Amino acid sequence: MTVLIIGGSGFLGTELVRQASATGRTTAATFNSRPGGAAGASWHQLDLRDAGRLDAVLDAVAPSAVINASSGDANWAVTADGPLRLAVSTASRGIRLVHVSSDAVFSGADVDYDETALPDPVTPYGAAKAASETAVRLLHPGAVVARTSLIIGDGGSAHERIVHELASGTREGALFTDDIRCPVHVADLAAALWELALTNATGVFHLAGPDAVSRFTLGVLVARRDGIDPALLPAGRRADSNLPGALDVRLDSHATRQQLSTRLRGVREFLAKD
Repeated sequence: MTVLIIGGSGFLGTELVRQASATGRTTAATFNSRPGGAAGASWHQLDLRDAGRLDAVLDAVAPSAVINASSGDANWAVTADGPLRLAVSTASRGIRLVHVSSDAVFSGADVDYDETALPDPVTPYGAAKAASETAVRLLHPGAVVARTSLIIGDGGSAHERIVHELASGTREGALFTDDIRCPVHVADLAAALWELALTNATGVFHLAGPDAVSRFTLGVLVARRDGIDPALLPAGRRADSNLPGALDVRLDSHATRQQLSTRLRGVREFLAKD
């Protein structure tokens, strides 16, 4: 069984490739500008805006399943239209599809969102992600849509880098005390995605940690783990800024956790200082 990872050179994609290599799975991965550094996969250049190239990669790899871990930010052609093309191409070939989405599809008006919640985005990125969910679910009924939250690692995530830059004074800004999410460790997320890819699961899943914390609290936890004085971290409120986006979005993953054997740890556990 060959699995193709779309966006294999990204933060999440790199972990997916690493776990595949560790377990001996046959894996192919795509990149946009340059191949990832993870060994154990065959690499293929792909821009999701190019339908012809997408079909060529799928035909060359002939995967049994595809995990779409790509991130096109607010670029509609990549983040919304790309998964639509992917859903059409995989469905027509009978290829299983696991599509990674985001808690950005929610406005925060309801705070707690379970797997049945309908998207109500308030940002361009959230709108593109919501559109991609709709396309995948309608065009590939057997697919999985896996929503996740802030992805944290062991030092390599964007959120962790921001904490270090703010503490060192090389970055301006603040960590918001009123911006609440449910962070997940990249290794747990990748393991859960592999589990979904290798089963017959369908529908919407929430792959987020059980701890709801503010971005400031998250920063404090990262700082303590890394030996940084939390007092160096500037705090602020998103509500006082001009930045768009939801304030409090908590992915309720209870139903998902009952179906998966993979344990999604809380941020207070995986960032605990030894």
